[in-house]
Amino acid sequence: MASKSRIFHLGLLLGIVFVLAPLSDAGKAREARRRVSKSSLDLDLNDTLVYLWPLPKNFSQGDQTLTVNPDLTLQLRGARGSSLIVSEAFERYKDLVFRSQVVLRGASFDVSTLTVVVESDDDELQFGVDESYAIYVAGGDSASIIGQAIIEANTIYGALRGLETFSQLCIFNYESKRVEIYKAPWYIKDEPRFAFRGLLLDTSRHFLPISTIKQVIDSMSYAKLNVLHWHIIDEEAFPLEVPSYPDLWKGSYSKWERYTVEDAKDVVNFAKKRGIHVMAEIDVPGHAESWGSGYPDLFPSSNCTEPLDVTKNFTFEVISGILSDMRKIFPFGFFHLGGDEVHTDCWNSTPHIKLWLEERNMTTKAAYQYFVLKAQEIALAHNWIPVNWEETFHSFKEKLSPQTVVHNWYGPRVCPEVVANGFRCIFSNQGVWYLNWVNTPWEDFYTSEPWEGIDDPSQQQLVIGGEVCMWDEFGDTSDLQQTIWPRAAAAAERLWGSRYINDTKSLNTTVLPRLQYFRCLLNHRGIAAAPVTNKEARTAPVGPGSCFAQ
Repeated sequence: MASKSRIFHLGLLLGIVFVLAPLSDAGKAREARRRVSKSSLDLDLNDTLVYLWPLPKNFSQGDQTLTVNPDLTLQLRGARGSSLIVSEAFERYKDLVFRSQVVLRGASFDVSTLTVVVESDDDELQFGVDESYAIYVAGGDSASIIGQAIIEANTIYGALRGLETFSQLCIFNYESKRVEIYKAPWYIKDEPRFAFRGLLLDTSRHFLPISTIKQVIDSMSYAKLNVLHWHIIDEEAFPLEVPSYPDLWKGSYSKWERYTVEDAKDVVNFAKKRGIHVMAEIDVPGHAESWGSGYPDLFPSSNCTEPLDVTKNFTFEVISGILSDMRKIFPFGFFHLGGDEVHTDCWNSTPHIKLWLEERNMTTKAAYQYFVLKAQEIALAHNWIPVNWEETFHSFKEKLSPQTVVHNWYGPRVCPEVVANGFRCIFSNQGVWYLNWVNTPWEDFYTSEPWEGIDDPSQQQLVIGGEVCMWDEFGDTSDLQQTIWPRAAAAAERLWGSRYINDTKSLNTTVLPRLQYFRCLLNHRGIAAAPVTNKEARTAPVGPGSCFAQ
C-alpha cells in the first residue's frame, strides 16, 4: 500500500541525438542563414540539468540507460486495480511516447511492464485531492525490480501525475530507434505545493470550439495544471444553453457559436479524466450585457444595459436558474461570480433605480454590495463556495461571506492583505500572469511568487494557488495555444514546485534550457507552443534554428 511517507522520488537527465539532414543547394543567401544557425543545430543538452517539467519535489538518479518495450503493458494494483481513468491515461501516454517514430520491435527490452499501484478506490475529483505520487524505475541489476517501472499513488489523480512524469522520462533515440530512459535508476517522490493551479479560458470575447478547449485541457495536463477556469459568459456573448431560461443564449454571436448542456458536460468529463477541475464563471453584475439579448427586462433601461437591474426580483431569479442548471454540469466546489469593473453611474440616471435607492437610503456602492452578497447567497444555497474578483474585497470585505475566495487580478500585494483578513486567495496579478499581455516575458511568469509578502505559514496556507489568464479580446483558435504556451508552463512550475525550486538569478542556465526542452515536447505532442525567447508571445521564430534553442 502506498502512502506519502513511502513514495519514492526522482528527477531526470535526457540525452538526445539529432539527425541532421544535409544542406541543399538553395542559393547563397539561404546558405548564409543556415551557417548562422548551425551552432544551434549542433547543440547538446546540458547533462547537468533535469529535463522534467515541472521539476519534481524530490528525486535521485543513476547512470544507466534502459530500453522501453514499444508493447509496454500496464499492470494495475491496489484498490483501483480496474480504474478506467488510469487505463485510458496509460494508453494516451503510450501513444504519445511511441507514435511519432517507427520503433524497433523483436528485441529484448529492460522495461516491458509499468505497474501502477493506487491505494484509494475513490475516483471523486474534489478540490485538494491528493496528487502525490512516487516513481521507481530500475535496471536489470536491481535486486527487487527487473524489467519494470512502478508508480505508486494514494489516488488515481496522483497516478495521472505520475504517468505524465514517466512519459517525460521516455525518450526516443534516433540512432538505436528505441525509446530509452536515461540516468536510471530513477527514484521520484513528488507532490504539488498548491492545490489550485489554474488557467482561464475566455469563450465570450471569441467562441472556442469544443475541440480547441479539449486540446487546451490536454496541454494543461502535460504541465500538471489542474483547474480550467471557464469564463464562459461576458458582456460580448452568452454562448451557453441554460434550460431554465432558454433565450439567454440568444446573446451568442451566432447560432453556430454555442455550447449545449451536453457540450459542457463533455468538457467536464474530458477534464476529469485528466485530473482537471472545471470552474465556471458568470461575471455579475457588471459584465452581463449579453444577457439582455434574450431577456431585455434584465437591463435597467434601453440606455443602461449594464450593470444588471439591481431592483428586480427577476434578475436574481435568472441568476438562481443559471446556477441551478450549472450545478448539474459543474461538480467542482468553487463557482466564480465575478464582481469586477462594476460601473454604477447609469443606476443613478435610471429613474426607477434611483427611486429604489432613495427609498432604502442606499448609495450605488451599497447597491453593488447588495447585488454581490445576494449572488453569493444564491451560490451558497447551491452548495458552491463563491469566488469573486478582488474589487469585492476592496469595497466591502467585512460583509463578504467568510467562505469567499478572493481572486487577485488588478495588481501586486493583494493576497497578503486578503489572507491577513482571513480569506483565501488566488494569485493572478495581471502584470505578470496575464497571457494576453503578449509582451510579458517568460521570466516574469516564472519568478512571480504567490507567497510574496506572506511569511506566516498559517496565512500562506490561505493562498490556495494561482491562475494564468488567457483573455481573448485579441485571440481565438488561430493563435490560442502559442499565446498560452510556453509561458503558462513557467507559472505551472512555480505553482507545482518548491518556492525555492531554482535560483532565479541564473534562469538562463538553470531554467531556460529546460523550458525550451518542454516547449519542444509540447510541439511534438501537437501543441503549437511558441518559441520561449520571443520578445512578443505567439510570434514566429526570428529565424532558422533548433527548437531547443529558441
